[in-house]
Amino acid sequence: MIQYTSIFASFDIRDKETAERFVKALEDSENGPGWKPIAPVKPPLTDKDAIFELWAKRERNV
Repeated sequence: MIQYTSIFASFDIRDKETAERFVKALEDSENGPGWKPIAPVKPPLTDKDAIFELWAKRERNV
């Protein structure tokens, strides 16, 4: 069975100040920089002939 942990497991929110800091941290993380890929993303193959060539290469290597 997969165990899930809570983000609340490592600290306790017992007062208003801690709750406000937690909410601010959540809001800041939500507005942070956007996701950027670490490697270039190749567009999907849509050319029928290119797809057949790719399949042919795979069949030769099997």
